[in-house]
Amino acid sequence: MKVAVAGCCHGALDKMYETLELLQRRHNVRPDLLLCCGDFQAVRNEADLRCMAVPAKYRHMQTFYRYYSGEKKAPVLTVFIGGNHEASNHLQELPYGGWVAPNIYYLGYAGVVRFRGVRIGGISGIFKSHDYRKGHFECPPYNQQTIRSAYHVRNIEVFKLKQLKRPIDIFMSHDWPRSIYHYGNKKQLLKMKSFFRQEVESNTLGSPAASELLQHLKPTYWFSAHLHVKFAAFMQHETNTKEELPKATKFLALDKCLPHRDFLQIIDVEHDPNAGDSLEYDAEWIAILKATNNLVNVTPSSWNMPEKNGLHAKWDYSVTEEAIKEVLEELNHDLKIPCNFTLTAACYDPSKPQKNMEPVHTINPQTTEFCAQFGLTDINDRIQQAKEEGSGRGECEEEEEEEMDSTGSAEEPSEYNTDNSGLSSFNPDEIMLDEEGGDEDLSTCSVDPSPDHPPEFSTSFSDIRIMPDSMAVSSDDATDSNNEELDKSGGSKQGEERSSTERSLKRIGGDENGNSGVKKIKRRNQAIYAAEDEDK
Repeated sequence: MKVAVAGCCHGALDKMYETLELLQRRHNVRPDLLLCCGDFQAVRNEADLRCMAVPAKYRHMQTFYRYYSGEKKAPVLTVFIGGNHEASNHLQELPYGGWVAPNIYYLGYAGVVRFRGVRIGGISGIFKSHDYRKGHFECPPYNQQTIRSAYHVRNIEVFKLKQLKRPIDIFMSHDWPRSIYHYGNKKQLLKMKSFFRQEVESNTLGSPAASELLQHLKPTYWFSAHLHVKFAAFMQHETNTKEELPKATKFLALDKCLPHRDFLQIIDVEHDPNAGDSLEYDAEWIAILKATNNLVNVTPSSWNMPEKNGLHAKWDYSVTEEAIKEVLEELNHDLKIPCNFTLTAACYDPSKPQKNMEPVHTINPQTTEFCAQFGLTDINDRIQQAKEEGSGRGECEEEEEEEMDSTGSAEEPSEYNTDNSGLSSFNPDEIMLDEEGGDEDLSTCSVDPSPDHPPEFSTSFSDIRIMPDSMAVSSDDATDSNNEELDKSGGSKQGEERSSTERSLKRIGGDENGNSGVKKIKRRNQAIYAAEDEDK
C-alpha cells in the first residue's frame, strides 16, 4: 500500500491534492492514503480564523472551506493530526476524532485507527510543560492564553497512548520527539538550521512527551513536521527481555507545503490485502478510551496520571483481550467508521465576507454519537455544563486558572524538568511566508535520494520523494538527556517566543521578556519573530 505523508499543510489543500494528481499523471503513482502531520488548518469561515494563534496578517482563508462545503472532495482518504496553527474551535468539536469534511479525518487529541490492516496512531498539538498536566478546559471564545493552551498536549492523552500493547505501524506527532536528532545526520541538520545548535547541543529540542511515546510504542514509522525542515533518523530500540525481538523506528520529519519544497513523501507499507478500503476504529484503542473515561478532566487544575507510587489504587489501564472482544461484540465486528460528517458552522462565502463573525462553542453530532455508542464523556458537553452551573471554568478566566492551580492536586514538580519559559512553545507563525533563500536545501535529509525520484515538478508543485526501503543515517552521537522542548522545535519557526540568542533560537524566558538578542533570524522569519505572539 502506498502512503503519502505531508508536513505542515497550512490550509493549502488544493496544492497538496494537485501535487498528488500530478504525481499520478507523470509517474503513475497513486497513493492509497494521505497522512498530514499537523498545521492542517481546517478553517471553515472568518470565525475560525480568529481562533488560529497566528499574527493577524497570516490569517488567510486558504482552501479547506471548499472541501467543507462540498464544492470539492479530497481525492484520497486523508488522516491528520492537529498542530499549533489550527482553527482550534473546529478541532475541539472532535476530541475523539471525526470527519472535518468528506474523506478527511481528524484523529482527535490522540487516537488510533486502522486502514487496510495498518494501525495508525497520532497525538495532536505541541508540548508545553506548564499546561501538560491540565485538563482540556478551553472553549471559544478564547482569550490570549487559551487560544494557545488549547493546542498544548496534555498528560492524559500520553497516558492513554501508553496503555497500548499491540504493535503500532505508523505514528504521527506535530513536534519532534526530543533527542531524535541524535539518530540522524545531525551535522546536516545544523548546516541547514544552524539556529537549532544550542537546543540540539543541550538536548532541549523536541517534545519529551513524544520521546516517551516513541520509546514505549516503538512504531515502525514515526512522522513529524513543525520545524519546517526535512530530516530522517533511524532509532534502534533496546529490548526489555531476551525473548523480545529487536525493534526499530524509521523517523521522518517533513517540510511545509510550499513550492519547491519537498513536503510530500511516498512510502510503501505492508498491509492486509483482504482488508476493506474503509477507515476503521481500533478495538484496543476504543477499549482504552472506555477504561480511562473516569480520568477525564475539564478544569485547568494540574494533576498527575495514576502511577505505581503507592498513591493510586490503580495505575495500569491497559486492557485485556476480553475487553477488546467486548468492543468487537458491541460493534458486531463491524469496525468501519461511519461516514457521518455534518456541517456545524456556516461556510465561508467569498462574495459575502463576514469579518465580524464570532466563534461559538459547538457540540458536534459526531462526538455525541461516538460518546453515546461507547459510553464516553463528551468533553465539550461537560465544559458547557460547567459554564451553565456558573463555575466559569469553561470560560478560562485567568483568575480561575490561578485559583484552580492552587486547589488542584498537589503541585508536584513536573516529570519534565524544563522550566516554563524555556518550554514556552513558539508556535511557528511562519505560515505562508515567501521562501527567500536560505532554506532551499531543507529538503535534504539523511535519506539518500531514491534512484526513481521523480524529476523536478513545475514551479506550481512541490517535489515528491519516494522513500527507500532503508534510511541511511549517520548517528553522530546518541545522548539521552532530559529536555522537552518540542515547541522549541517549533520555536525555530515559531517565531512567537523565539527571542533567540545569537544563533540559536532558544526560547527561554527571555523570549517573551524581550530577551535582547533575536540573533540573526532568517529574513523570512523576522516578521514573525517580531510579532508579540508568544505561545506561552
